[in-house]
Amino acid sequence: MSELKPISDYPFLTLKPGREDPVQRRHPWIFSGAVQRVSGDPGPGETVRVLDHHGAFLAWAAYSPASQIRARIWTWSKEERVTRELIRERLAASLRAREALERGGNSRRLVHGESDGLPGLIVDQYDRVLVVQLLSAGVEARREELLELLDELIDPDSIYERSDAEVRSLEGLDRKYGLVRGAPLPEELVIEEAGRRYHVDVAEGHKTGFYLDQRENRTLVQELARDKQVLDCFCYTGGFSTAALAGGAAAVTGVDTSAEALNRARGNLALNDLPVERADFIEGDVFQVLRTQRDQARSYDLVILDPPKFAPTSSHAQQAARGYKDINLWAFRLIKPGGLLLTFSCSGGIDQAFFQKIVADAALDAGVQGRIIRRLGQGPDHPTALNFPEGSYLKGFLIRVS
Repeated sequence: MSELKPISDYPFLTLKPGREDPVQRRHPWIFSGAVQRVSGDPGPGETVRVLDHHGAFLAWAAYSPASQIRARIWTWSKEERVTRELIRERLAASLRAREALERGGNSRRLVHGESDGLPGLIVDQYDRVLVVQLLSAGVEARREELLELLDELIDPDSIYERSDAEVRSLEGLDRKYGLVRGAPLPEELVIEEAGRRYHVDVAEGHKTGFYLDQRENRTLVQELARDKQVLDCFCYTGGFSTAALAGGAAAVTGVDTSAEALNRARGNLALNDLPVERADFIEGDVFQVLRTQRDQARSYDLVILDPPKFAPTSSHAQQAARGYKDINLWAFRLIKPGGLLLTFSCSGGIDQAFFQKIVADAALDAGVQGRIIRRLGQGPDHPTALNFPEGSYLKGFLIRVS
């Protein structure tokens, strides 16, 4: 097998002088600008040695000739070959970690890419259905091996692929989606989460079908919502709206641009036997709806802002900051004194400190004061390796307004 060939037979990347520090600090990405030369003509996803400019071994990585992330590291151990058994061990370790975190329900993230030692691989579980995203050349090259191992370790009814994220094109890969293992998808797929139930559409829904990363934050909304007037912006299929009504909210207004998503939101309320008469869903652009609501002198006890990704990379950060500031500015103007703002950014290009500055500037322009009473992020089934801060993509604040 090729995995057992002599180490010296593997192609290699040589880093420029002084560019080995991130690798030695166990950051899993090697950018194209750090590479001095490539030897051996490796193909997309092929395993390569990473060497410093003196020729000393640093890591084993998956090569990606089309991406600015030229290589993603599998392991820093020279003796640890990138074999089927290594991949199996990494998958099994991820599953054990989720079992230790289990908080009930039948949905969770099972593999979270680099933070689980499997760069570019996402695996989400919705009851007996697995949804996979192969987002890097390295895991794409091991596609069949990974699917076989997931089948073996988990034994799901179905494995569905949603490798349709923009990052695939940055890796020089075509987008792929569809059933790849097992039985056809069930006509109705329902997940359970902290006593709530949600319909999930893994074939057409956002991300892998649902926003699993907000599970703990939905439960927080349920705890906060009693007797409150709630505004849920970018509500999608009503994850937060359902949680708010389950928590006894006096009324919920949900806003989204998608009529289909809003119909699904109504369906989720019915699925949970919640009082649909307390919910009002508005189809429209959130920015415009917030302005209109302010003109109408509407006010709320709790406003939730969970917008889509405005800044996928740091190069988009300044442009995206305007959008984040605008929605937070208008939200602040709609919140009653003593009310709460739950605001999020899922943009990888905006870190928590910058996001806090944006929200602070919005509060200043709105003429209100805000105090962060809780910092929020993705759930524990979306872990972040200490050496990979990019894994903490979801940032949020619970803010009390005065």
